[in-house]
Amino acid sequence: MIISEEAALVAWSGMAAPADEAAGGLVSSIGAGEALEWVRWGARSLPAAAASLHGRCTREVAEAAVLAHERWERRLAVADEPHWRRATAVGARVVTRGAPGWPSALGSLGASEPFALYVRGPADLDAAWSQGVAIVGARSSTAYGSHMAAELASGIAATGRAVLSGGAYGIDAAAHRSALAANGLTIAVMAGGVDRLYPAGNDALLRAAMDDGAVVSEVPPGFAPHRSRFLTRNRLIAATSATIVVEAALRSGALSTARHAAGLLRPIGAVPGPATSPSSAGCHALVRDGVAVLVTRVEDVLELIESATEWAERDVGEVEPLGECGGGRFALPSFDFPADRAVYDVTSSRAITVERVAERAGLAWIDATAAAGRLEMRGLIERSKGGWKRTP
Repeated sequence: MIISEEAALVAWSGMAAPADEAAGGLVSSIGAGEALEWVRWGARSLPAAAASLHGRCTREVAEAAVLAHERWERRLAVADEPHWRRATAVGARVVTRGAPGWPSALGSLGASEPFALYVRGPADLDAAWSQGVAIVGARSSTAYGSHMAAELASGIAATGRAVLSGGAYGIDAAAHRSALAANGLTIAVMAGGVDRLYPAGNDALLRAAMDDGAVVSEVPPGFAPHRSRFLTRNRLIAATSATIVVEAALRSGALSTARHAAGLLRPIGAVPGPATSPSSAGCHALVRDGVAVLVTRVEDVLELIESATEWAERDVGEVEPLGECGGGRFALPSFDFPADRAVYDVTSSRAITVERVAERAGLAWIDATAAAGRLEMRGLIERSKGGWKRTP
């Protein structure tokens, strides 16, 4: 049975797990409808279905699809469920990948870009993601952390930018609540279906967000907010124009969001706290390791966004080499390879190993090594006993 591409994307949103790169690669290569039919064909004869991919996608995509086929086949019944009708029943609209209103910023996720978004609320998602700011942090926030989240969210909302977060207790709730108090837009990205506002204690807050903003999920209504979905959901939040971590322990979901943002080359800010506070240890680590910029007021956040925007829009050919003065300021170096920029961004005056460089830059080890070598030849970074560090 042939269905529309839009309907096939909705089917994949239920059949594939969030961030399933094998599914994303197959759909991007042959289309959502044909990919769905390929799974059904494979259920009858996987060898024949595998052979049919020759010349239609890369070998890597084909091999990943064959390995993933069993888990997709087990969920074919989920693909046939009436996700669209269930969304309509709870007052949600469905926006599929590439359709009008789709957040173009999510395209930077590559093979893990969602297939569809289920949305309760009128917000312009494309504008929200491209111009908005994510504020994330601890669920068990301190009074200081909640205050800082509120101050930053209020200032960001006053500029007309959306405030995005995960709808949880603590820092998330403080950011959403403050944006609403400033008559701004706020977007809450759920780990489960939008029919189940989670956590239940924030039900009134999330419903208020729907008035002008939105509650959004990449999984259909009826899907529970399992633990793994919180972690994969974080990549969607990280795709905004910048991510600000207000409070975070050394092991926290907020740091997961920051890592996703670093991999996407999005600017990251971290709010400092008391040196002895475990709730701020993660923020301090981000700043110490050069992953985040220290922010203490909304002006710092806006400067972070504007600097990143200027870099993205600037003609690289006009950027002066590092060390040459231009108008009394040192210009940023130009980069011929995206990997070089990624490696340079994650290094600092503190030496780190190439393995850590690769992890933070979101690169394979061999690509990170090659980029580090090119940067060393240009005098931008240097070898040290602890690995690599920026040249003074």
